[in-house]
Amino acid sequence: MRQSMLADCSILLLAGGRGQRMGGKDKGLMAWHGQPLVAWSHRIARPLTDDLLISCNRNHALYAEFADRLVSDDEPNYPGPLAGIRAGLAAARHSWLLVLPCDAPMIDEALLNELYSAAQTAPDTPFMVRREAQWEPLFCVIPVGLRPAIEAAWQQGERSNRNVLLALGARALEVPLHDARLANLNSPELLANQPPPAGT
Repeated sequence: MRQSMLADCSILLLAGGRGQRMGGKDKGLMAWHGQPLVAWSHRIARPLTDDLLISCNRNHALYAEFADRLVSDDEPNYPGPLAGIRAGLAAARHSWLLVLPCDAPMIDEALLNELYSAAQTAPDTPFMVRREAQWEPLFCVIPVGLRPAIEAAWQQGERSNRNVLLALGARALEVPLHDARLANLNSPELLANQPPPAGT
């Protein structure tokens, strides 16, 4: 049984990178078990929000079918995921922005629910997934009210989402060290060797 939508929560899928490990190809559109990578995270996120955003910097027409709206970096040369998150925060229609990378097709609804539930315990605090000592800054939920502080950090030269959120008092959503849901299929070898999620 599927849970209802996450109340007052936008979801952003990050697909705006350079794709260096994919030989410059657009990572979110790389085929994996018959579908582009972005389709797998879309499958999980779509039922949980009425404000699904994708951050992309090329192939907009192809990404449009997977989102309510697209956002893009406001600076050239692929300045990194924090640029996409800034664009998502500026566009979000709800009080929280839940962020996911497009190359993590093993995510499940439970992980998104866990992030959202954590956010409800401290509404002014960002949460990031953490595996023991390892933060996973692209699996996070951010109060949209923190946008001015994040923008100020950007203008001061910060480009690390992890650093920005930690400076804003981010808390951890702890998951197991080898949690398969966080698998990043960011190279052709990983795409070739990773089986699809069970039940698909």
